[in-house]
Amino acid sequence: MAMTTTDSHSESASDPPPAASSSVVIEAKHANANEHSMTLLSAIKTYPKAIGWSGLVSSTLIMEGYDLALLGNLYASPVFNQKFGTFDPDKQKYAVSAAWQSGLSNGARAGEILGLILAGWTSDAYGYKTTTVGSLVLMILFIFVLVFAPNVKVLVVGEVLCGIPWGAFQSVSAAYASEVSPTALRPYLTTFINMCWVIGQFFAVAVNKGSVGRDDDWAYRIPFAVQWVWPVPILAGLIFAPESPWWYVRHDKKEAAKKSLLRLTSRNQPGFNPDETIAMIEHTNEMEKRVKEGVRFRDCFKGVDLRRTEIVVLVWVAQTLSGSNLMGYFSYFMVQAGMDPSNSFSLSMGQYALGMVGTAGSWFLMSRVGRRRIHLAGLVAQFVLLIVVGCLSFGTNKASVWAIGGLLIVFTFVYDFTIGPVTYCLISELSSTRLKAKTIVLARAAYNASNIFVNVMTNYQLSSTAWDWGARTAFFWAGTCLLSAVWVFFRLPEPKGRTYAELDILFEKRIGARRFAKTTIDPFEHSTESTQEKGERFST
Repeated sequence: MAMTTTDSHSESASDPPPAASSSVVIEAKHANANEHSMTLLSAIKTYPKAIGWSGLVSSTLIMEGYDLALLGNLYASPVFNQKFGTFDPDKQKYAVSAAWQSGLSNGARAGEILGLILAGWTSDAYGYKTTTVGSLVLMILFIFVLVFAPNVKVLVVGEVLCGIPWGAFQSVSAAYASEVSPTALRPYLTTFINMCWVIGQFFAVAVNKGSVGRDDDWAYRIPFAVQWVWPVPILAGLIFAPESPWWYVRHDKKEAAKKSLLRLTSRNQPGFNPDETIAMIEHTNEMEKRVKEGVRFRDCFKGVDLRRTEIVVLVWVAQTLSGSNLMGYFSYFMVQAGMDPSNSFSLSMGQYALGMVGTAGSWFLMSRVGRRRIHLAGLVAQFVLLIVVGCLSFGTNKASVWAIGGLLIVFTFVYDFTIGPVTYCLISELSSTRLKAKTIVLARAAYNASNIFVNVMTNYQLSSTAWDWGARTAFFWAGTCLLSAVWVFFRLPEPKGRTYAELDILFEKRIGARRFAKTTIDPFEHSTESTQEKGERFST
């Protein structure tokens, strides 16, 4: 007879918390069963307001996707290069040096890390809503610096300042989306964040293409000023948004949590009981408190949460190491490869339009295929595409340049169909609810730190004033993409269809990454066994 995998630590860690009354456990069990049986259609009918509020919070990231794509594309703008760059006698044109390109890109990343740290504290202390509203106000003010920057030094300061609210948006959007939605909606609302990124990138290229023909300072000021379009209406809407019920439960405000839940849901839906849902949140919160009392940053590196932090951090870092940075520099990349700037912007618009299609397609894919399989398959596909792009770099005719452009468009589709959106789902599901804000802050800070390395490397690899690798840059990122795929195969677990309580127990029992999908778990009986072990037990 096969034995269930247990150990003394796991058994004691998963005992029912004494603070939870039997009535709470019974109600929580009912809510857990209802959530598992909830179809996508019934989830949409039950949580229509949650979909709207989550979408509004996630739309704050349109601004970040817009600016970061804008910056990469502005390097292909003659007026921008003349204003902020220096004359290159070898190429007989103005260009922003690789050092200043790195300073601009990394200035934003440094600001984001600071914003993430601040948001990790403010979102726990004051809530997701207050943190987002305050960040939107700062965003409106800091855009002035970008629009009216007199030189490249002030422009770097503007990027650092704007990075602070962007960092807050990164932290809040994923945490809020995952907490206001049931299991059936969670992959859609969390991956909508990637859609917002792509929408921002598309608009950046469209605005750049519309202003690239100007020969005055407004050729780059207009693209920067367009960023004021988003924060004002988003701020007007978020003032009325409900806070996450999970946040209220963590602060022992059960009545406020129920009121918030009612504002996120429709009344009188079959099978939905708000009291039972709040009981499930309470039960999960008490389970996690039983294992770990702390909710500080250092608690992310203790016990079971060390593994969860490692997974969430490296899943996000894998995005940057997969070669996705080449998408943000698409127009610049194509210009360096020999393409006309106007054609590069047109091709880039097609690239991001296809990215939106890919993100929408990922919603159907995730309803049928596990997150782990999607992520791994995406990395393998991107590795192959990068190798082919690198090989085409040895061609010297126009056909090879357009072939590289076409393959990078396919690369964008693959990224936005697989690891781009699924990452947001994974990081929100695999971090514990009590440490979610802190874990996401650490993961996104690591992501931004890795982006500093990536931006420095890419700028030097592509810049005509530095290494001037051109399309051969793809070979380097193919190597880092392969390393990411190897890590995913051995370390990334499958959270598809799991409630937060079930995921807590799977991590407490130290179930291996490749066994997550086939392990059965009852968070109310706290026993686990793999499907294979279960079959052997019933067959003996």
